[in-house]
Amino acid sequence: MKKTFAAFVAVATIAGSLAATPANAQRGVAAGVVGGLIGGAIIGGAIASSRPAYGGPVYVEDAPPPACRLVRERFWDGYGWAYRRVEVCH
Repeated sequence: MKKTFAAFVAVATIAGSLAATPANAQRGVAAGVVGGLIGGAIIGGAIASSRPAYGGPVYVEDAPPPACRLVRERFWDGYGWAYRRVEVCH
C-alpha cells in the first residue's frame, strides 16, 4: 500500500510541475509523453513488486521422525503401579 501511495504522489508531483510550465505545442506533447512514461513506470513497478495472488502448488516433504523420544511407561515397583519416563531409540 505504501508503494502505491508513493507512486500516486510521484505522478501527482510530476503532473503538477508539468501543468505549471508554459504550454506551447512542442513542449506540451513532449511533457505529456515523458509524464506518461514516468507515471507508467512507477505504477508498473508498484504492481510488479506486489505479492502474486496465486503462487501455484508447493510440495513440502515431512520432517523425519526424531531418533529418540521419551515414553511414559507404567511399571510395578513392589508396592503398586508407578510411572516413569523411558528413552526409546529406533
